[in-house]
Amino acid sequence: WVADITYLSTKRDDPVYLSLVTDAFSRKIVGYHVHGSLHADSVAQALRMALKTRRTCQKLIHHSDRGVQYCSALYQKLHAKHGITCSMTDGYDCYQNALAERVNGILKTELLLHRPKDLAQAEQMVREAILIYNQERPHLSLKYKTPDAVHRALG
Repeated sequence: WVADITYLSTKRDDPVYLSLVTDAFSRKIVGYHVHGSLHADSVAQALRMALKTRRTCQKLIHHSDRGVQYCSALYQKLHAKHGITCSMTDGYDCYQNALAERVNGILKTELLLHRPKDLAQAEQMVREAILIYNQERPHLSLKYKTPDAVHRALG
């Protein structure tokens, strides 16, 4: 899995953040959380969502940048509790987390075309965008299959 946090601008200029966890093989967004702060617990909600739907016992590697939220004791305890191997970039080079950055870009440039007025509207817009991304948007890297179709074929 790859993880990242991105900023969503709102009409009210209140900070809204989107934390994503994406399955690197299927490109499916398996966990997400829209939140108004950069606290580690808010970011960890995306990982918790992803873990709830995980249906395999295969070893899992979680890759992210070195953001303070991912380095936090709380986040690392989730890794330990679920037997997840932690992988992080060796600096702040966005190319070392390119897949996560690409997913951010697709959501923000193709699917989230309007600025939400507030956190509640951002949550609704993100939910709808992720459904479209996972279930309807074919990917060239997946031989024009959707992330959801590839993910279902795994299990």
